[in-house]
Parts: sequence; structure tokens; C-alpha cells
Amino acid sequence: MINNGDVNESFVSHIVELRNRVIKAFSAILICFLSMVYWAPDIYNFFATPLMAVLPKGVNMIATDVAAPFFVPIKVTMLLSFVVALPFVLWQAWSFVSPGLYEDEKKLAIPVLLSSFFLFLWGMAFAYWIVFPAVFGFVSSYTPEGVEMATDIDKYFSFCLSLFFIFGLSFETPVVQMLLIRTGIVSIDQMAEFRPYFIVLAFIIAAIVTPPDVISQLMLAIPLCFLFEFGIWLSRFTLNRSEKNQKV
Repeated sequence: MINNGDVNESFVSHIVELRNRVIKAFSAILICFLSMVYWAPDIYNFFATPLMAVLPKGVNMIATDVAAPFFVPIKVTMLLSFVVALPFVLWQAWSFVSPGLYEDEKKLAIPVLLSSFFLFLWGMAFAYWIVFPAVFGFVSSYTPEGVEMATDIDKYFSFCLSLFFIFGLSFETPVVQMLLIRTGIVSIDQMAEFRPYFIVLAFIIAAIVTPPDVISQLMLAIPLCFLFEFGIWLSRFTLNRSEKNQKV
């Protein structure tokens, strides 16, 4: 018979451990933020480079809110702090859930966490160095004569944050495919047969989540299709490797 006192004690201990893990994760983010906040204006200048590079000579970004020149660089620094501290945050999450996992699940979870982190970073980097210059250059070239393209810094931050999130999640496609295949929900052959439908779905998703311009839609849909193919190849490679290891 299960003792209710033991169950309650176990539940409370898990809650306490979760609280400690969350505190450690937020502390890491706070430490990163405090160590970088002095350079917040410089961090924002780097963040604003893709747009500033295509603005007409003599035109700068504007702030329509009184506190925006202070708070927007702080927000950008907080975003960077979270990205820098993310490996430690993921480690705290892993330390909390790992005791309840089987050995096979642990072997799968670590590569998934690492690949998810790096793919998300690659998605953000792709957005910053490839998508932003192309989108801002396209929009700038179509600005009507007599219209000054002076973007508000708060709206610029919101726009870039949404694209970072969209491209970061999109680059997680191979991880999702591997999880679906490794857990037996779908097979590699079924995933390959879904290819034509995924291509259509990629363009639909790109049209919905990106700004209403052709450049950003294409620059999300096309990489999604390549990532889907990479996910199929990676799943086939890892499955073949695991089968060889089992035979040995």
C-alpha cells in the first residue's frame, strides 16, 4: 500500500528541486546580463547594423517613446544574455528530468538538447546575416520618393525578435523529424513520401509567419525544404549507425 505521506514528501521534494533549478537558471541569465549591460548601447548598435546599412545617408532610426532609447538596448542585452546562458539553462532542465529517464531515453535526450541549441543559434544567425540584409535592402529599394524610411527602434526590436524566434524554431525541423522517427511515430519511408506535401506546407507557413514580402517568405520556405531533406538523411544515417552497433 502506498503511503500518502511518502507521496506528499516526494512531491514536495520535486517542487523544491524545481524551484532551485529555476533560481539557478535565472541567476545565470542575470549574471550574464549584469556583465554585459554596460555595453548595452554597443550591443544595440551591432543589433541595428542590418537596417542602418541600408538607410539613406543622413537618415537614422527614431524613438517615438520617451523611454525607448534606454529600454530597447536593455531588451536587446537581455535577449543576448538569455542566449549566452541558454546552455546552462538547458543543463538545469536536464538535471531535473534525467533521474526519471531510462538509459535509452538519456542517450537520445543529450544529442537532442545539444542539436536543438546549436540549430536554434544557426537559425538566428541565418536571420541576422542573411535574411535581415536582404529584407531591409528590398524594402529600402521600394521606398517611394519623398518618403523617409525612419524606423522606430522599438518596432525594429519587435520585428527582429519575431524573425529570430521564427527562424530559430524553423531550424529545429531535423530534430523534430529525428524524434518522430526514433520514437516510431513515422518511418523514414513515410517521411520521404511526405516530401511534396511538406514543400507546399513550408511555403504556406512562410506566408503566414513572415512579414508580407516575397523575400522573407522565400528565405524561410527554401531553407525549410533543405532542412527537411537534411532531417531525412540524418535520421537514416543515425538509424543505420545504431543498427550496426547493435549487431556488433
